[in-house]
Amino acid sequence: MSENILHVENITMQFGGVVAVNNLSLDVNRGEIVALIGPNGAGKTTAFNVITGVYEPTNGRVDFCGENMIQNYPKGNMAKSYKGENLGLYKNSVSKTPDQITKLGIARTFQNIRLFSGLTVFENVLIAKHMRARQNIFSATFRLNYKEEQRMRREAMELLEIQDMGHLKDDIAGSLPYGIQRRLEIARALATEPQLLLLDEPAAGMNPQETQELTDFILEIKNNYNLSVFMIEHHMDLVMQISNRIYVLDFGSLIAQGLPEEISNNPRVIEAYLGVSDDAEN
Repeated sequence: MSENILHVENITMQFGGVVAVNNLSLDVNRGEIVALIGPNGAGKTTAFNVITGVYEPTNGRVDFCGENMIQNYPKGNMAKSYKGENLGLYKNSVSKTPDQITKLGIARTFQNIRLFSGLTVFENVLIAKHMRARQNIFSATFRLNYKEEQRMRREAMELLEIQDMGHLKDDIAGSLPYGIQRRLEIARALATEPQLLLLDEPAAGMNPQETQELTDFILEIKNNYNLSVFMIEHHMDLVMQISNRIYVLDFGSLIAQGLPEEISNNPRVIEAYLGVSDDAEN
């Protein structure tokens, strides 16, 4: 039986009168590549923002490696239950911050690349390395932990060398070609030493050759770093090529889940993407 690494239970995210994510439940098992797909505006990035602590859900729960990270079952909501618990007793009982979630072992990239564009490639990775620093504020201020700083600098450089970006270490991140910036963003995420990597449309804006190179890169880092990967992606060739399982959202609700071949032949998925139904007139 596969070991569960991420469990999302009954997540709802409401903004005023708009329900962006509606009662979403899903799982990612250790060592899997799982995709979350759906039309634009389906609620995919909102779901990622809940999992990574950017948003506090209106309702629901997120567990990582068996630890409850996020939970909000409003008081009086007696209809919800989790493993026999009376969740009507809880009110915002758990709400970890994004940096706490990163330290637990979840890293993410964004649909719009978020590098420190004015800093070098090396500096971008080194900043991420500081998420795992073992020094405190006092020792960092007075540079009492010189060995710790040297360790992080060495590991940052080793990571760049492994990703074949060592020769770019002094280049300004914002000056790099688009595809290389994507790889750098992923390398920076790897610098936090994650167990689970969340990729938000990593192939956005890439041509077919760049997309294939990215596909190979994701498989390589997944195997080399013993990662589980959860990704949002619109490039169906990439999704179908590397995903173990796929979840499909439409208007915030889960409409399908299964193996790639099951999803590609699912009438509800085809309708959601193409806007047609089986009984449409010819």
